[in-house]
Amino acid sequence: MDHNATGSINVSNFVGHRYPTRMAFLEEFAPIGSQAEKVIPPIWYVIGFIGNLLSCIIWLGQRMRRNNSSAVYLGALAISDILFLFLHLLYILHVAWGYDIYNDHVTCEIFHFMFYVPQYLSTFLVLGFTVERYIAVCHPFLKERICTVRLAIVAVILLNFLSMALSSVQSYIWTYIEDFKSCEIRSSASAGDENSFWNIWSWASDGFAFGFVPLLVLVFNVLVLKEIFKISKNDVLKRQQNRKGGNNTASTVTLLSVSFFLIITQVTATIVAHLQNAFPTGGMDMTDDEIRNDPTWSSLFTYLEARKVIEVICLSHYACYFFVYCLTGKHFRKEVLFLVSFHGSLSFLTSVSKKRRGERYSMVSSNGLPSETYATTMSTTM
Repeated sequence: MDHNATGSINVSNFVGHRYPTRMAFLEEFAPIGSQAEKVIPPIWYVIGFIGNLLSCIIWLGQRMRRNNSSAVYLGALAISDILFLFLHLLYILHVAWGYDIYNDHVTCEIFHFMFYVPQYLSTFLVLGFTVERYIAVCHPFLKERICTVRLAIVAVILLNFLSMALSSVQSYIWTYIEDFKSCEIRSSASAGDENSFWNIWSWASDGFAFGFVPLLVLVFNVLVLKEIFKISKNDVLKRQQNRKGGNNTASTVTLLSVSFFLIITQVTATIVAHLQNAFPTGGMDMTDDEIRNDPTWSSLFTYLEARKVIEVICLSHYACYFFVYCLTGKHFRKEVLFLVSFHGSLSFLTSVSKKRRGERYSMVSSNGLPSETYATTMSTTM
């Protein structure tokens, strides 16, 4: 989640005369947050564009996607995160650097609609593969029927529609206001202060997508961990489970790590964002010195600086899943080397040649474990 941290500040009257924009006002009185917004996100852009692109290529490649429904979710997650990082780059250029990226009657509404789609979708995709992993571990007899690539694709499409439906409300909330020459919250949406449509919708939608859903992911993760612990205490059951393909430790660790990464960052950012109402604005007719010495303003500035720093750090989950995959997934690491190395290019040509001769193989079998055909192929090409 990434909101405009100054959405409730109305810099009008004398303050508005001295500081015609919110950004100018905050750069003067809360510079740490403004600098953090300019310095930290570019780091995530560089890491995220490269890492997510590699992740997308690997997860959606035929070698990983075949009989591995979780790869569909993770590939879609990489695409969603790339889209978000690109839109966030436009957002930073607009609000932090002063470029008029979406100050227009149409682009204002379209941008905020698109900006929220990947934020919702990333959270829903994590829930999707978490539920799937829960079924695979806790109900292995249902795995072959439910945890399929086809159903995963259908689920991803439905989650896309759900994300777009929730995001469409932003097209009403935001509009271009001629008087301010900027993209602002529509007056009819902000009327009523705490009882305004904008405030109620923000609490409801953010609470659901960025609060309830991550907590639901946590519940499923706890159930998965509990089941794994129970299975590990019984060697006989563990061997039976592995033969049925219901539990793969490596893939489970990867998915659990991604889930907990999302929970920690998303819930933290959501809690911090919704503390906004606890910090009211001070008097709008004060001089600069009076604003600096006013306890109400000082508390708000401290909160805004801390919030912005926390939010830009929590953006890391849109950029750093690639490292989680590399640290927890042996086969993902092999695919990275396979993709970026010259020897991997030769191996790819070999695999294409074999496929054309009718020999098909997959890096992962139906339970996420190395297949015999993969082992045979890698032994001849690596």
